[in-house]
Amino acid sequence: MQNIDFSLVDWSRAQFALTAMYHWLFVPLTLGLSFIIAFMETLYVRTGDPEWKRITKYWMTIFGINFAIGVATGIILEFEFGTNWSNYSWFVGDIFGAPLAIEGIMAFFLESTFIAVMFFGWNKVSKKFHLLSTWLVAFGSNLSALWILVANGWMQYPAGMKFNPDTARNEMVNFWEVLFSPVAINKFLHTISSGYVLASVFVIGISAWYLLKNREHQFAKRSIVIAAVFGLITSAFVILTGDGSARNMAKYQPMKFAAMENLYVGQQNAPLVAIGILKADEQELAHKKQDFRFTIEIPNMLSYMAFLDPNAYVPGIKDLVHGNPEHHIISYQERSEKGKIAIQSLAAYKNARKAGNDSVAKTALASFEANYANFGYGYYAGRDVHELIPSVATTFYSFRIMVGLGIHFGALFLVVLLLTLKNKIEKKRFILYTALWSIPLAYIASELGWVVAEAGRQPWVIQDILPTIAAVSQISSASVQITFWMFFLLFTGLLIAEIRIMTTQIRKGPEPLTPEAKNSPKTLITKKSSHD
Repeated sequence: MQNIDFSLVDWSRAQFALTAMYHWLFVPLTLGLSFIIAFMETLYVRTGDPEWKRITKYWMTIFGINFAIGVATGIILEFEFGTNWSNYSWFVGDIFGAPLAIEGIMAFFLESTFIAVMFFGWNKVSKKFHLLSTWLVAFGSNLSALWILVANGWMQYPAGMKFNPDTARNEMVNFWEVLFSPVAINKFLHTISSGYVLASVFVIGISAWYLLKNREHQFAKRSIVIAAVFGLITSAFVILTGDGSARNMAKYQPMKFAAMENLYVGQQNAPLVAIGILKADEQELAHKKQDFRFTIEIPNMLSYMAFLDPNAYVPGIKDLVHGNPEHHIISYQERSEKGKIAIQSLAAYKNARKAGNDSVAKTALASFEANYANFGYGYYAGRDVHELIPSVATTFYSFRIMVGLGIHFGALFLVVLLLTLKNKIEKKRFILYTALWSIPLAYIASELGWVVAEAGRQPWVIQDILPTIAAVSQISSASVQITFWMFFLLFTGLLIAEIRIMTTQIRKGPEPLTPEAKNSPKTLITKKSSHD
């Protein structure tokens, strides 16, 4: 491992991060908007009010624009596992590939089948069948997210597998452990609910723009009510699942948790830093120690958040790197030595099997299995184990900005809902501008969630088993650089195209009601009640 091409590793990581972050610009809006549309169409079918059909068709158009471009970036993302991360794909492809295959066979098939009915089936199928198609597209979109997030959750907490020393591959032994692992389920629920919040902010922000322009008042206010109620409910769910994510992190990824909280020395009754400004210690940069310039703390809260016990001991970065016998924490140095033994034992086993020496093979296999839990640390034997610490500042600030914005969105949903129900929202221009400019903030919060999840677990591709330096394909760094810039230009072009198409559609507004719809009893009743 002394001949690691770090340029190749860094560019491969950069390319995957680029693709993933661009892809995630499109996914959360799809997840949330699909359900908002389904709720709106349900109201149309139940009430028969043509205005609800008009509102549904407008947001459906926005959904379609976003969906198409999201699919394009997602396909490229999956191909990169084979091009840039072939060692990873070989090592765990039997496990990681299964959820992705199910996603393509089940979920993507479901949404792609019924999306045609959803867009082109108006007046060609019955109202109830069209509504069913819309709901199936919503469930299909979220099922796609389920399988992808199960795969990602398994990387954070590998379960339901066994290493096959004869093939040097991890193989699935229990599909249900992979699917229902606590990390996978919590990651799925937290991620999709954050997508629902983003979609709610998006719908409210665009509706606020119409009110600022003194256009489409009834359309905007109805959209705000649906999105605000949906956003309030899902914001509560984000808090609950976020709390579960923190406990999973403390249990299964303690280094990520310590870095996210900038906890260098472990503590009992550990306080939670609600707000903090970091100060790098020049003498401790190699150890990634960060002091605080300023903090606002909540006493005992970190211990409670991690273990539901305000008196619990929370290990810090120093404890994990250098060990803490009192709390039964072995050092990274010791883990790297055990991992080195596992790697050497695997090689000895394969050589003995090849030579037909069964007794040596049996001894080597026993040594390998005894040390496999630290297999990934063996790649850092002889290296500075402080390389196993993720970027503290990145995870610390990303987490707090994300949480702060989440609180802002919850307050926004409550305020706009109350003002709309009291018919005062048009006069509150500051609130309307706040709602409009919250749209980019929602995307920032969504991306920062992934920064915490992925940057926080570095340098691991699979937690404790496979580090990034061992997962990349053996290709030239130059080829990855070339494709990085190609993808950057392509994705940026797609993003610009989507923004232009969306803004054009938004300026155009929803289609006007037909004369028949305007004179329908439901529309006349709605107009009368709004005037009253």
